[in-house]
Amino acid sequence: MVRVDPNSSVPPFEQVRTAYAERINDGTLPVGAKLPTVRKLAEDLGIAPNTVAKAYRELEEAGLIETRGRAGTFVSAVGDESRERARQAAADYAALTRKLGLGRDEAKAIVDAALG
Repeated sequence: MVRVDPNSSVPPFEQVRTAYAERINDGTLPVGAKLPTVRKLAEDLGIAPNTVAKAYRELEEAGLIETRGRAGTFVSAVGDESRERARQAAADYAALTRKLGLGRDEAKAIVDAALG
């Protein structure tokens, strides 16, 4: 179950987006799993439907979920592809940093800075 901490400095839509992204990426929510409707999740969490809709939009833009009209919203198989693309990007980055003569610590520091 996704939870929203009303006392957190993190906006509610971001809490929802992050919670679902983590559950999808770690396999807790498998490909094809159906997500609650925007209204149902908003009601369960005690937040505005637009807040949930924003989180769902961002998850869909990231390719982690897909909306199938009246059938509902589901975990997308594209999420697996996204993870593979990230792995490939990491491998490409590692090759580039080696080519440039950067050490492991410096390469990691660059990634940490980029991730913010």
